[in-house]
Amino acid sequence: MEQSTSNEQATPPKNAVASTSAALQEPRFIRYSLTFIALAFLAFFIVLPLVSIFITAFQKGAAVYFAAITHADALSAIKLTLIVVAIAVPLNAIFGVMAAWALTKFNFKGKNLLLTLVDLPFAVSPVIAGLVFILLFGAQGLFGDWLFANDIKIVFALPGIVLATIFVTLPFVARELIPLMQAQGTSEEEASISLGANGFKTFWYVTLPNIKWGLFYGLILCNARAIGEFGAVSVVSGHIRGMTNTMPLHIEILYNEYQFSAAFAVASLMSVIAILTLIIKDIVAWKSKSV
Repeated sequence: MEQSTSNEQATPPKNAVASTSAALQEPRFIRYSLTFIALAFLAFFIVLPLVSIFITAFQKGAAVYFAAITHADALSAIKLTLIVVAIAVPLNAIFGVMAAWALTKFNFKGKNLLLTLVDLPFAVSPVIAGLVFILLFGAQGLFGDWLFANDIKIVFALPGIVLATIFVTLPFVARELIPLMQAQGTSEEEASISLGANGFKTFWYVTLPNIKWGLFYGLILCNARAIGEFGAVSVVSGHIRGMTNTMPLHIEILYNEYQFSAAFAVASLMSVIAILTLIIKDIVAWKSKSV
């Protein structure tokens, strides 16, 4: 009897719980108003511009649209963008995993400095980043004379575009993995090593399976940022048609030449890639929560 009485006292009545949750809810008018404001804001600043891109792209018909995206310069821009992404994203993935592992699994001098350097591309303007590479690898730059003497091209060529893209997208993978690996701690890795596994086996069979969804999520964000990068790439590319123009730079040139349908056609292609990236990101987020 005493035990049942104490249980009844510890468990609040259902009516009390219901009244408490009801008291925490905002009035219906406020909830509907805030929802409407949020949806209206998103519709005006995101949905409407996105729809206008596709409307303008097909304004002169499907023939003009497909002619714009299959033009030699457009295909060259698409190819260059994919090449840059194929190089920059894997390199950032490797760096991101190594940096996150070092920052979360070990204590060492300069740890805060490394974390600050990882976040630096978030604080530095992409245009400034592009200018830094010009000062280093340009004709009048620090290494310019040596590069010219050895016939090595960095700026106004593929290597400069890749370097600028890597700099801008560097934090995305690391910043997704650092909080995840901090939350997981080091107990599983320590147990693996104590059982005789070496560092590589511990990473491959213990660490990597635990961070795979966070790594995939970071790769998606890094990929999206690399495809849409404009500022840093614009500085180091030289805007050479058919050679150093990525998709954003090609869109800018078409727009400045008043070829609006062609510009919006290529822009719609980038928008489709962005939407697919968003869908994949949501799928990965849902998968990571369900695991």
